[in-house]
Amino acid sequence: MTVLTPAPTARPGLPSAALAARTVSRGRTTVSTRALNRLVCAVAADELGVNPSTVGAEITDDLGKLALTVSAPIRIVSLTQVHRDPSVVRRMGGTIVDRAERARQHIQHRVGELTGSTLSKVTVRLTGADIQPESRVK
Repeated sequence: MTVLTPAPTARPGLPSAALAARTVSRGRTTVSTRALNRLVCAVAADELGVNPSTVGAEITDDLGKLALTVSAPIRIVSLTQVHRDPSVVRRMGGTIVDRAERARQHIQHRVGELTGSTLSKVTVRLTGADIQPESRVK
C-alpha cells in the first residue's frame, strides 16, 4: 500500500508559524494489492514478450519493502531457426538467461518508478517457452 500525504502549503493571510503549528492531512492514496499485481504482470509481460494473462506475480513485504516473484514464460524462436541461423539469438536479445536477468532488472526499475515503492528483490521464474517466429522490422 502506498500512502501519500501532501505537505501543507502557505495561504495568503496565514502566518508561517501558524502553518507550521497546524498540520492538515487531506487524505491518502492507496494502491490495492490486486492493482499492484496487475501492474507487475503487465511490466513483466511487456519485457518478456508474452501475453499478460500468462504471467503471475507474488508480492510480499520484506521489512517494509516489496519483494516480487514473477512467474512467466519467455518468448523464444524455435531451435530449428537457431540451428539454421545462430545469429538469431543475438537479434532476439541474447540467451534466455541473459534476457531473464535483463527482465528482472527492468521489472525492478519500472515497477519502482511507476509505484514509488522500494523493491528489495525481484525473482523471475521462467515457467515455459512461448515459441514464436522472429519478428521482422518494418
